[in-house]
Amino acid sequence: MDKNSKIYVAGHRGLVGSAIVKNLKDKGYKNIIGKTHAELDLTNQAEVRKFFKEEKPEYVFLAAAKVGGINANNTAPADFIYENLEIQNNVIKAAYDFKVTKLLFLGSSCIYPKLCPQPIKEEYLLSGYLESTNEAYALAKIAGLKMCQFFKKQYGANFISCMPTNLYGPNDNFDLNSSHVMPALIRKFHEAKVNKEPFVEVWGTGKPLREFLHVDDMADGCVFLMENYDGEEHVNIGTGKEVSIGELAKMIKEIVGYEGELKFNTEKPDGTPRKLLDVSKLKNLGWKHKIELKNGIISAYEWYVNNK
Repeated sequence: MDKNSKIYVAGHRGLVGSAIVKNLKDKGYKNIIGKTHAELDLTNQAEVRKFFKEEKPEYVFLAAAKVGGINANNTAPADFIYENLEIQNNVIKAAYDFKVTKLLFLGSSCIYPKLCPQPIKEEYLLSGYLESTNEAYALAKIAGLKMCQFFKKQYGANFISCMPTNLYGPNDNFDLNSSHVMPALIRKFHEAKVNKEPFVEVWGTGKPLREFLHVDDMADGCVFLMENYDGEEHVNIGTGKEVSIGELAKMIKEIVGYEGELKFNTEKPDGTPRKLLDVSKLKNLGWKHKIELKNGIISAYEWYVNNK
């Protein structure tokens, strides 16, 4: 990419897309386009093809997706698989048909089997059963990365994929019915502090281990791959470090300054027991995360207080 290349960021107002736009601008890229859902419905093939034909983007970051936490994925699996497949199919095919120079597809670490050996290497994909609570989303994302591989294999299209670990940061979804664990806990502890509630409930046992990557680091990794990687295999993006949900809850409690009790609701699902990515491939390419967890949570909490 040169600084005047026409770059389309699909999902430019979401958690990941907005961070990619910011990272590109910080690096001096000037010709970035984004469309809101009202302006361009990515599930509508005709609209997508019209957009690509008229705008002719040279580079595409496919960060648009229907996303959510355990509850959302568990209660609306048909919506998750249908909408994500529609978005991916439309954008990837249009990118090929209208001669996009390069496309980066963003997946998720939930594509890997539930009981994967740890840390999770890229080649463990499709080696076992998926976690049932987010199977629909995972299947859609697997289809997307495979589609990129097959377009590369059959047509030589320069379509690459990356699989980020759990993300958090500015523009996150803080809706308790559909959010992921980090924004949900930030909101719960903040509201409990403001309302002087005696305890905060955390879903599950607190024992599952999770890896968290600040979305600004994620965006930096995505731009790095767009500039430096043309391989067929997808690439993990993460920190290579993990924390238990219980430890995470205590860390957020301390950062927020909440002084009440912590209660674990073991009636609620834990999800996958452990999910740590092997990020050695990306490190060997020359990229490493910069924002450590505690500092990242502090900045995410400040953003929440100032914007929500």
